[in-house]
Amino acid sequence: MNRSLLRTAILLIFVMALSVAGLAQQRQPVTFDDLISFGRVSDPQISPDGALVVYVVDRYDKATNGRSSDLWLVPTSGGPAAALGTGEARQLTRSGKRDSRPRWSPDGSRIAFLSNRDGRWQIWSIALAGGEASKLVPMPVDVSGLLWSPDGKWLAFTAEVYPDCPAAEALACTAKRDEEREKSKVKARVYDELVYRHWNAWHEGKRSHVFVIASDGSGSARDLTPGDFDVPPFSLGGPDDYAFSPDSQQLCFARNTDRDRALSTNSDLWVVPVSGSGEGKKITNNPAWDGSPLYSPDGRYIAFRAQARAGFEADRFRLMLYERATGLVIPLTESFDNWVEDFVWAPDSRTIYFTSNVRAQSPIFAVSVPEGRVREVVGASYNSGPQLSPDGKTLVFTRQSLSGPPEVWRAPVAGGTAEALTRTNESLSARIQWGAVEELYYEGAGGTRVQGWVVKPPGFEPQKKYPGVVLIHGGPQSVWANSFSYRWNAQMFAAPGYIVFLPNPRGSVGWGQTFVDEISGDWGGKVYEDIMKGVEHFSRLPYVDGDRLCAAGASYGGYMVNWLAGHTDRFRCLVSHAGVFNLTSMYGSTEELWFPEWDLRGTPWTNPESYAKWSPHSYVRNFRTPTLVSHGELDYRVPLAEGLQMFTSLQRQKVPSRLLYFPDEGHWILKPQNSELFYKTVYEWLAQYLK
Repeated sequence: MNRSLLRTAILLIFVMALSVAGLAQQRQPVTFDDLISFGRVSDPQISPDGALVVYVVDRYDKATNGRSSDLWLVPTSGGPAAALGTGEARQLTRSGKRDSRPRWSPDGSRIAFLSNRDGRWQIWSIALAGGEASKLVPMPVDVSGLLWSPDGKWLAFTAEVYPDCPAAEALACTAKRDEEREKSKVKARVYDELVYRHWNAWHEGKRSHVFVIASDGSGSARDLTPGDFDVPPFSLGGPDDYAFSPDSQQLCFARNTDRDRALSTNSDLWVVPVSGSGEGKKITNNPAWDGSPLYSPDGRYIAFRAQARAGFEADRFRLMLYERATGLVIPLTESFDNWVEDFVWAPDSRTIYFTSNVRAQSPIFAVSVPEGRVREVVGASYNSGPQLSPDGKTLVFTRQSLSGPPEVWRAPVAGGTAEALTRTNESLSARIQWGAVEELYYEGAGGTRVQGWVVKPPGFEPQKKYPGVVLIHGGPQSVWANSFSYRWNAQMFAAPGYIVFLPNPRGSVGWGQTFVDEISGDWGGKVYEDIMKGVEHFSRLPYVDGDRLCAAGASYGGYMVNWLAGHTDRFRCLVSHAGVFNLTSMYGSTEELWFPEWDLRGTPWTNPESYAKWSPHSYVRNFRTPTLVSHGELDYRVPLAEGLQMFTSLQRQKVPSRLLYFPDEGHWILKPQNSELFYKTVYEWLAQYLK
């Protein structure tokens, strides 16, 4: 290299170093405006030729207090693609409304999707070659859950209909009744059974059914699952609860025919001809939950997820095979002691790839069929929604972390480095100074090893002592995973200058089913000890000011905050959102009764000792810690009265307290301006006691 070139190279390196240093100085802690501005990437779907991925990007708008979503395309190669002319992602739809659930036509020429762009959720489609999207056929009601049959002739979808409407005209009949109901001056409801409301909506006497319609829009939609039952049943999460057979002649679906829906977690698999010429046939008889059916490409098996214990929604989700020719049910992951989540078949029908929450991560595993040998394929990250290329060589999925929202990634099934295909939030993330994330383990109750996360504030200085915030997850059978949350974002709690601790105590998913089970019947026992021992371990970290700690949580996390209020003075302040306060009143007003009856070992009249022992309201006389209480009017899972009772008790005990009430929110605070107010109020509360 001559001297001129050498000087130029040195100058370029110097300029680049200055640019990097300047960028680091310009980075700021994450703000609410940043959080609400992230594009929320989801639902990647690989094209039939394997060249492209279509996915959804949701965006929230604080000014309008709403959201929109569009479809995007990106090459699976991550490089140049003839179909797009570039390796960059491009936007496919721009409705200004919400476009979601994209599904490729089997020939790859079109993408069907759901959209509310004309005010009602309908089926639309758009040609890959270009042009405007068009509505398939007007439907008189909202539809959801779109699937395309393998032969391309049918589209399946779900719709809420009145079960006594004639099957041939269920959609029109339902629309007519809805219109009459809307016009009526009488808004009263009459119920003869549970469940009369769920999450944030009252039951209107409708059932969810699966319909099919010709993909060219001809003919009318047919109800394949008539009757006074929901298809799918109340979902326990995971993949769809219905699927086409490879020859498109049959549909498998999950349905719960138990009469008392409030007490039953059961569902079974059924099959029905797509032609609609026959009755549904039940193919599983497990008294617990069976769901998420997916046919093998060769048509030999139906893979599905199952639980073993009736009435327990947090039992281990196992992967099973139903052999269609014999009716034999084959356990596939019996030796795998964690939950099977999303899964997909390999094209040769010899392997299934699935995700599982394991030690607060979500690796992708492969299990051999029918032997059941499990191996990890993609690890050390939080992955979800895996899809497989038609040649079976490449996995496409979303990946996220505590320091970054989901993007679409790819990885070779044979092993190798995973690569990001999308960079939706790259420029915004580049302006943010994220707090460092570390994992720790400590001894919990009985010497059991318990995991937790520590998130440090931006600009962390190891020689300083920082006040701490302990976040307690809900569920209770859930986990603080290495994933990005918009409602309880650890980086947002760290941004004002706090060290954040996220323990995963008893009940947390990912350390075997026994660890999950040990919270049931013991809501304030080992789990409380796990949390408090974690708090002491956390407090001894050299950069934590153990005398300045607050704790916060929602749902079961809110329950535990209420429990802390009656059992310890360790914290300077508490934040309880949607927290259970009185277990007896909670039982009488919540909807899914299987949950308290399993976890509290009965009803308030068959086991009153359990309800009294584990209820925070039994310990109000010990309340001393200043507490912020937050709740939504439309929360039917943990009804509003729980938060009001907590606030009333604090006030009567003369404990400094504040009530943050949302008349238009349910169990979660979802509207942008409400979410901003929530974070602002929490920040003020924490600062009052920690700064």
